[in-house]
Amino acid sequence: MKKLGTLIVLPVLPARIARLTELAYNLWWSWNPGAQALFSALDSRLWDRVHHNPVRFLRWIDQSHLDRAASGSEYVERYEAVIASFDAYMTARDTWFSRSYPSMVGKTIAYFSAEFGLHESLPIYSGGLGILAGDICKAASDLGVPLVGVGFLYGQGYFRQQIDNQGRQEAYYDALDFPSLPLKLAKDGNGNDVVVTVSLPERDVALRVWQAQVGRVPLYLLDADVEANRPQDRGLTARLYGGDEETRLAQEIVLGLGGVRALRALGINPSVWHMNEGHSAFLTLERLRELVGQGYSFDVAREIVAADSTFTTHTPVPAGNDAFHFDLISRYFDRFWPQLGLDRESFLALAKQDLPWGAFYSMTVLAMRLASTRNGVSRLHGETTRKMWSFLWPEVAPDEAPIISITNGVHTETWLGPEMVALYDRYLPFDWRDRMDDVSVWQGVYAIPDEELWEARRDARLRCLRFIRERVKAERLRRGEPTSAVEEADSLLNPEALTIGFARRFATYKRATLILSDLPRLQRLLNQPDRPVQIIFAGKAHPADEPGKALIQRVVQIAKDPEFQGKIVFIEDYDMEVARNLVQGVDLWLNTPRRPMEASGTSGLKAGLNGVPSASILDGWWKEAYNGTNGWAIGDDREYPDQEAGDLADARSLYDLLEHEIVPAFYTRDERSLPVSWLQVMRAAIASIAPAFAARRVVKEYVEQMYAPAAERAALLSENGGEVARSLTEWKALIKREWANVHVEASVTADGPITLGTPVPLRAKVHLGSIEPSQVAVEVVYARAMNGSQEHTDSAPLEWNGKTEDGDHIYSGSFIPRYNGTIIYGVRVRPINGYLNNQFEMGLARWA
Repeated sequence: MKKLGTLIVLPVLPARIARLTELAYNLWWSWNPGAQALFSALDSRLWDRVHHNPVRFLRWIDQSHLDRAASGSEYVERYEAVIASFDAYMTARDTWFSRSYPSMVGKTIAYFSAEFGLHESLPIYSGGLGILAGDICKAASDLGVPLVGVGFLYGQGYFRQQIDNQGRQEAYYDALDFPSLPLKLAKDGNGNDVVVTVSLPERDVALRVWQAQVGRVPLYLLDADVEANRPQDRGLTARLYGGDEETRLAQEIVLGLGGVRALRALGINPSVWHMNEGHSAFLTLERLRELVGQGYSFDVAREIVAADSTFTTHTPVPAGNDAFHFDLISRYFDRFWPQLGLDRESFLALAKQDLPWGAFYSMTVLAMRLASTRNGVSRLHGETTRKMWSFLWPEVAPDEAPIISITNGVHTETWLGPEMVALYDRYLPFDWRDRMDDVSVWQGVYAIPDEELWEARRDARLRCLRFIRERVKAERLRRGEPTSAVEEADSLLNPEALTIGFARRFATYKRATLILSDLPRLQRLLNQPDRPVQIIFAGKAHPADEPGKALIQRVVQIAKDPEFQGKIVFIEDYDMEVARNLVQGVDLWLNTPRRPMEASGTSGLKAGLNGVPSASILDGWWKEAYNGTNGWAIGDDREYPDQEAGDLADARSLYDLLEHEIVPAFYTRDERSLPVSWLQVMRAAIASIAPAFAARRVVKEYVEQMYAPAAERAALLSENGGEVARSLTEWKALIKREWANVHVEASVTADGPITLGTPVPLRAKVHLGSIEPSQVAVEVVYARAMNGSQEHTDSAPLEWNGKTEDGDHIYSGSFIPRYNGTIIYGVRVRPINGYLNNQFEMGLARWA
């Protein structure tokens, strides 16, 4: 037939089930099995073919399936029950947030991230950063937190991964079919499409705004693929983490400046702004520009912007933070800094970071300096972050740098497998879904009978293996492998064997091949006839990461070795669907990063929810989660300066654990053929991980420790035309001007060893110049010294006792050491003001 044209013909939804379209466009369905089942029940084969994308599903489903469902009472009853649940969820007014923070009802928190991982049908994520952002949006929706997300709609998403016959990763990019995605064009108050512009050198770039709905949370996505833009600018939102330094800079300008302008065009004026990583830090500059344009001085505007800005950093190494050459920044912002009332040097100083290879404009420094609260994503990462960025507060001890820790968590319902959901429905309290971060709820797992828990684990493993077999079969067909190899995929892997999962980004520090470092020993481990073990790998390396791609190739090549064939499998094109199947279906989750380079990690959390214990390096979240009963710790707390020595020690520890603890625990069975000790580890993993690392807990801590204080303080600084902000600015200027004149001398009357509990008296003479005693705190700071480091730092105030004839101030007091051993102490003077974000915000201190 000679083609004259192409038409898209859509089926007609019968009136009785017409709201399936509304359901398809709200990603609430992605964490509600009942809603997913509504689509699957119509045509399960098509549901799988469209990769569980209900929008595409409703475009392609045969009309007869819809008519048949609408005419039957059983389907309609299920449909009405799901719609009733959806309506109750969307219209609920009695939420955790409304009960806990009634004063913030009606306010909005803007959450900016370069990627959001919500579902595989919307591939605008690459890894952990995006998955966290997606889980935060879902948990915020569940809790009623008035969050709005801001990010990019990548026209080609993240790359699709294919592995060639030599085991090499190949990257492919497909243009997304926007009409088949759960997206709609965002509209302003007059019903018009929202389009904003951002200026780049010698041109303006137009940005169209799309909206995805995540339960109660709207997510606004910027799209530069607009006909009015130059071809190279239309590609700014084409790919996630693609392009050179200049492309990345342009993207981050689009996200920061364009994101603020999009919210303004939508009539949204947030009370709090959250930067998830430094990619969006330019939003602070746009907000400064707005305030300076309203007549505020730059310094006053800076106080107001910082008050309601919050920042989460995920990167534990300096090289992982975006930083740009000064000449590039100058070219892109030479028309911008005059709008802030700044010159070039002052503008560059806002984000200057001196690195071994030169001075750069650091997005993390910009975010750190223009936020009121900052957090690392685990306790260990918080410690690392405070040390790494302590130069921003030069006179403050690194462990007192104003950076808190809020450990990552995962959205429970997104990652739970159906087998475990059924068990939890039977043995946990009826309202467990509303109390997922309540430790007492999860004690119910100890009431699950051994037989039922083990049956659920076996069912999940079988489901996972079926999924993997289908994936491998399709991969082999695509590569044109022999028929025998394709048919072998139907029986790939042993459904009774201990199955280890390793799935994550193939960055070199994650050491995917650590378990492959001693192949003879591994061969013996995997091939015991009575205790078989198998390993499933999945993950992508960034297209520019040649060492990471080499790790993938090594895994694939070893998997083809006759000694390991059928015992090691690599699954290509890792995404959320692969991740769900693996964290729900394997028996053991393996995590082997070089400590302390794993800021947090979340894949092991998802596995733990499903009763899959971890064997992990004591890094990131596992450092604080491991309790000796809920999994296994590889190696110890040491950080090896010699990477080779550290890799060798950790590999030996891993093999020892597998041979002497993990494999025996899995295969030691009682008279019922049940692995009782393994089941106890499973229960301990669930009970300890599920409540402590739920995204609900994370969002609550964001609200309690960051959002609510930021909103309250910003309102205070902004009232009466910024009167408090101006007063604070003037006070800071005075302190900075006079601080060079501050000095302190101290003496102590204690002599020789003392017993625990004995007060240590001190006396200090402080010269303050023109600074008033009410503007400073004088205190003794003390800590226990052990192995060259300081532990348990604490402080006690010294009281003002008057002035000397020459104008110095006398302070005295005492402290009682809380620990025995060697105690070091000193007297410190620091500025204080009730309007400061943090007592160490100014980074100023004087020591005796």
